Amino acid sequence: MAKIPTPLPPPTKLGCEAAVGSLTLTSTKKRDYRVTSRIQEGQGPICAVVFNFVDSRYFNVFGTVGQNRVNVYQCLEGGVITVLQSYVDEDEEESFYTLSWACNIDGNPLLVAGGLKGIIRVIDAGSEKIHKSLVGHGDSINEIRTQALKPSLVVSASKDHSVRIWNVHTGVCILILAGAGGHRDEVLSVDFHPSDIYRIVSSGMDNTVKIWSIKEFWKYVEKSFTWTDLPSKFTTKYVQFPVFTMHTNYVDCTRWLGDFVLSKSVDNVIVLWEQGPGESTVDILQKYPVPECDRWFIKFSCDFHYNIIAIGNREGEIFAWELQSSPPVLIARLSHPQSKVEIRQTATSFDGSIILGCCEDGTIWRWDASQQQKLQ
Repeated sequence: MAKIPTPLPPPTKLGCEAAVGSLTLTSTKKRDYRVTSRIQEGQGPICAVVFNFVDSRYFNVFGTVGQNRVNVYQCLEGGVITVLQSYVDEDEEESFYTLSWACNIDGNPLLVAGGLKGIIRVIDAGSEKIHKSLVGHGDSINEIRTQALKPSLVVSASKDHSVRIWNVHTGVCILILAGAGGHRDEVLSVDFHPSDIYRIVSSGMDNTVKIWSIKEFWKYVEKSFTWTDLPSKFTTKYVQFPVFTMHTNYVDCTRWLGDFVLSKSVDNVIVLWEQGPGESTVDILQKYPVPECDRWFIKFSCDFHYNIIAIGNREGEIFAWELQSSPPVLIARLSHPQSKVEIRQTATSFDGSIILGCCEDGTIWRWDASQQQKLQ
């Protein structure tokens, strides 16, 4: 992977304001977001956009992936977006689908990207060079997530029906979550529990959400941090049985909310649920409707403290919900006359004051909360 020698085009400022609508809900928590920037990254779709939450020095920095490129930007005051780094993979046929921020044991920020070819590229954002290439998946990679408490650990979900846990510092594949009780089709989404380092949730095209425990195998995770031999010589262990499985339609985005789970299928709704008292039963706690969101691979995002959840739809709109309210409160419905294509993924800033949307037509939209609301 080499650095692109020429910078991306500067961001194009829009000269018109966004129309902020609302669903038929009464609320005092509505927020006024306005479009402050739109940039055209390329002609192909942008599949993922992610803010850097692993390093407090760079909370206003975000990355994107699309086709065989990885780009890094910074959100500045006044709605400006500036490009910091750009990379292009040496394989012109690569197409990245997912991106996550991580760091090595020295605290240096890393970009972790994967996609069509099933190879995970770990980029050192400080040296602007490839840190590691993680090989092991037998098919494309749909999602990568970082362990917040140990940000050298990432987990990947693949079309090869498996979930893998990696140490990006040493390049070791520690665990493979697959086998007798594993997924029976493409795994679309995965997430680490925010506080319980042993729990992982995954979901896929086999119409299941699975919760896994890796407590029994934690000694191998610890061993991966001190490994000095070739990564291929590390004894990777299999975890074959989840502790819980929920059946539903296929699920393309799954996240922990404390001990609860947020999941989205193609039913125009995000569901908040928890494991019920019986085996393979769930209690539905809340639902967050999202009109015109009946296509797969549209992923939602949350701010650092999980106060806001934001998701796009196939009509170019973004819906932002207050996560700490019951019943659910829609705080903003974001639309713009020039935003009419599918929003693949959103990214919500640390404090929820900025919402980004990456689109099928290669554009990135930036929405900012009003200055008064930023100060609240």
